[in-house]
Amino acid sequence: MHGPGDVRFFDRVASLYDRLAPVTDPEPLWAGLARADRPVERVLDLAGGTGRAARAIAAPVGPGRAPEAFVIDASRAMLGRAADRGTAAVQGDAGRLPIRDAAVDAVVVLDALHHLPDPESALAEATRVLRPGGVLVIREFDPATLRGRALVAAERAVGFDSTFRGPDEWATAVSTAGLASTVLDRGFAFTVAGKKRESQ
Repeated sequence: MHGPGDVRFFDRVASLYDRLAPVTDPEPLWAGLARADRPVERVLDLAGGTGRAARAIAAPVGPGRAPEAFVIDASRAMLGRAADRGTAAVQGDAGRLPIRDAAVDAVVVLDALHHLPDPESALAEATRVLRPGGVLVIREFDPATLRGRALVAAERAVGFDSTFRGPDEWATAVSTAGLASTVLDRGFAFTVAGKKRESQ
């Protein structure tokens, strides 16, 4: 889950969040989902708040139907906004997901991993709930970039206890969780994908 202070903040700003948050570009998410070795039919938007990632991938790319996406987050108010927009939403802890093993084809974490107090547990849980051939897609911000340093300073000013890491650090963490990791793109925002091996 998010740190307690972060959850309280998101509970307070939930009604304004979607107006203040940057527009979600679905292309990096779809590029990550395309790494899966199985059809992506069920997607978990982990620590997904109002469901920005779930909505971004709701339209199919190419033939076929859009995947079923749902959100798990610690903030009840943010989940309420997701539900208002028609996104299935479940309150839960990212470090102890209320989902059975091998239940989803993909896990997406959009702009949220840096908020989690125990990201390694969240990555382990993401690995657990993925089906073999499924993929984890992380979209984060690089603290080594100029805009990244500004974002780190802004989150500190708000009172967040965020832990930012660069793309290679997150890729290593994803590998440690047991997934085959790849950095898909770099910059202020970057994407890391981790694939669950068929034998897992």
